[in-house]
Amino acid sequence: MTDAVARIQTPYLLEEDELDRSLRPRRLDEFVGQETLREQLAVSIEAASARGEALDHVLLAGPPGLGKTSLAQILSAELEVPFVQTAGPALERKGDIAAFLTALEPRSVFFVDEIHRLARTLEETFYPAMEDRRLPITVGQGAGARVVTLELPPFTLVGATTRTGLLTTPLRDRFGIQARLEPYVTAELATIVRRSAAILEIELEDGGALAIAARSRGTPRVANRLLKRVRDFAQVRMEGVVSADAAHAALELLEVDERGLDRLDREILSVICVKFDGGPVGLSTLAVAVGEEQDTIEDVYEPYLLQEGLIKRTPRGRAATPAAYEHLGLEAPAPRGPALF
Repeated sequence: MTDAVARIQTPYLLEEDELDRSLRPRRLDEFVGQETLREQLAVSIEAASARGEALDHVLLAGPPGLGKTSLAQILSAELEVPFVQTAGPALERKGDIAAFLTALEPRSVFFVDEIHRLARTLEETFYPAMEDRRLPITVGQGAGARVVTLELPPFTLVGATTRTGLLTTPLRDRFGIQARLEPYVTAELATIVRRSAAILEIELEDGGALAIAARSRGTPRVANRLLKRVRDFAQVRMEGVVSADAAHAALELLEVDERGLDRLDREILSVICVKFDGGPVGLSTLAVAVGEEQDTIEDVYEPYLLQEGLIKRTPRGRAATPAAYEHLGLEAPAPRGPALF
């Protein structure tokens, strides 16, 4: 990218980033959905505030886009304490962790996104910090090396992960509050779309909100992304009003179908159903066939296809279900009987 292009794009990207942040709920009572979790956190926040203590460490798990980062920021706002943010891959050395921990103010919320990507050799650095608020530091090298223990202020570590199984048991067990965020129902997503439309000053009809919510894959981030693209379509071709007809036309143009599947979702299903006779097909082979990375298919596309009952995992790979054939308008093959010898 040339400097000129960078100068042109940077203000737009910054504006989009600021826009995304403006759509995030700021307080617990603004957060839609996850009712049981919200009630649990409200009780814990009130109790910690009454005692003047730091909130217990919190682990938030669930698919991308469900509001883990928003909840971490809300915890900081509700507790009225500083919010410090980083990500697991950004912590490369023990010194990186020490720099963050020693700079924290009392009762701060320290948010580590993608905590499952933290190097195993660095996890042990968090153990004494989380349990005893102490940080052992090795000073010097060789025979003259000695360990100095630094006292840390009370703080709350909030970890976010999309893959809980990759966390080691010792780290996971040190989180006093562990919660999993679940996909949202259409009514909750419609409420989120209406709230975002009000912030963005979009004229939105109920039919438009429901049409967007129904195709948002149970995910607020997807709902907000689709809302902004439908807004563009309505502004150019539908006099600026996001009606049901405008939403359906815009989503069709975006190649998002009635179940929220996009072009690559359908391509994955088509490859399994047509090229590999319904499967099973290995993940690496599937990735090559659709021209996408294995991690992207496994982390981004596969969870929703599994949730919708369109594919299934088998010991030999991914296989299509009868629902996948029905969705693609294909005739499902006859069940295979036992081999005859």
